[in-house]
Amino acid sequence: MEAKTRKELNREYAGRVKPAGIYQVRNTANGKMLLGSSLNLKGPLNRHKFMLKIGSHTNKTLQKDWNELGADFFVFEILEEVKMKDDPNFNLQDELTLLEMIWLEKLQPVETGYNLNVRIREA
Repeated sequence: MEAKTRKELNREYAGRVKPAGIYQVRNTANGKMLLGSSLNLKGPLNRHKFMLKIGSHTNKTLQKDWNELGADFFVFEILEEVKMKDDPNFNLQDELTLLEMIWLEKLQPVETGYNLNVRIREA
């Protein structure tokens, strides 16, 4: 079996499908969560974790709780991924919008969590 070149590996990496879906940053002490969605789930979860660690998260209430409780009281989790369909009419953006509506209704993150409004999509 022949080893792949760096160029081939880079092309494969760039071409792979990134998971889209719904995630949350949840405070296990009080149950509050920051609900979010993205066309690339890995990016925002890593960014939220990094921003909280360096004390620069844009959500001041979430940052305050993180500072007071510490990292051990927070869970970063993917709640649901968009299921890709082999259908010419499949639209990833529309599917993600549908999931956003379902999870916003289910968790009520503006009323009971850290979300400031219902716009939860990132990159």
